[in-house]
Amino acid sequence: MQRTKPPFRADHVGSLLRSAALKEARAKREANAITDEQLKAVEDREIDAIIKKQEQVGLKSITDGEYRRAFWNYDFLGKLPGVEAYLGERKIKFQGKNPKPMMLRVIGKLGAFSGHPMIEHFRFVQSHTKQTAKMTIPSPSSLHFRYGRSAVPESIYPDMTEFYSDLGQSYRKAVRAFADAGCRYIQLDEVNFTYLCDPALRQQVTERGDDPSTLPHIYAKVINAAISDVPADMMTAMHLCRGNFQSTFVASGGYEPVAEILFNEINIQAYFMEYDTDRAGGFEPLRFVPKNKFVVLGLVTSKSGKLESKDELKRRIEQATKYIGLDQLCLSPQCGFASTEEGNILAEDEQWAKLKMIVELSEEVWGK
Repeated sequence: MQRTKPPFRADHVGSLLRSAALKEARAKREANAITDEQLKAVEDREIDAIIKKQEQVGLKSITDGEYRRAFWNYDFLGKLPGVEAYLGERKIKFQGKNPKPMMLRVIGKLGAFSGHPMIEHFRFVQSHTKQTAKMTIPSPSSLHFRYGRSAVPESIYPDMTEFYSDLGQSYRKAVRAFADAGCRYIQLDEVNFTYLCDPALRQQVTERGDDPSTLPHIYAKVINAAISDVPADMMTAMHLCRGNFQSTFVASGGYEPVAEILFNEINIQAYFMEYDTDRAGGFEPLRFVPKNKFVVLGLVTSKSGKLESKDELKRRIEQATKYIGLDQLCLSPQCGFASTEEGNILAEDEQWAKLKMIVELSEEVWGK
């Protein structure tokens, strides 16, 4: 049976390939050839167009494609009080290509919140669709994992316990602000739990002085604080990813090392899980998912334009049902199509064909 509330049987992570017109406008703004107002006018027009396109292919969850962002994470975090985004030395390496070396650092106490530009971004989507407007933001762990203690000066936070507490409160206020604006579907983009499934990255964390076995428990508490004030009718989701920049990746490793914490320590209701390659491991970790939670299987890759076989996808869904009920499952791409403004290596037509196929397949598996 199809779902009338999120997560939907056919869903998507959020980001979409940037249109040519948007890329041109952003380049002009960077060169000071147009104003902020002129750029916003282009963004508004192009977002309105992709909202209509999402509706046309049959999606019920609608995003702005992250068209107003350059990065999935820095644009949000860099606008939180007490946080600064800046160009620095890249800490996380992708396999083959690397984006601009943006970094984050704490420059003042966290916890205060008086608004965020992305609340208006959400309102724009909500006012332009009759479907469910979905908001995506980086998980709070994104402020810590890539940098560790180096991003949190001891002069501001001598005790990291206070840092984590304030981070959770800052997010709690932000998430509540989205809810007060009418948001009823919010997704935390969480790469760090999956990075902690990769032995090489766990070693890096150990070498800088953090415990890779303790961090998931710490992050779970911060995430729970972040969503502790949501309305009863608000769906909270988490997207799990192993890196997504121009069709490359960062991490490899199945979910087993963090599965019990993910599903049973965190109060998130739905999990968008990368499952498009063997790098994500098998479906066995899904045995830990409680009966009242959902898993959105990311079986369709956003990293290439080749359209998957429906029969193969059905076979994989059936494999997953050995560990979790079919009624708890939904389907989506494994990640967004453009976690950064550069986008993955596929054409816009291929992106829409994949999303349309997901909608069709969901009707074949769960009915109309």
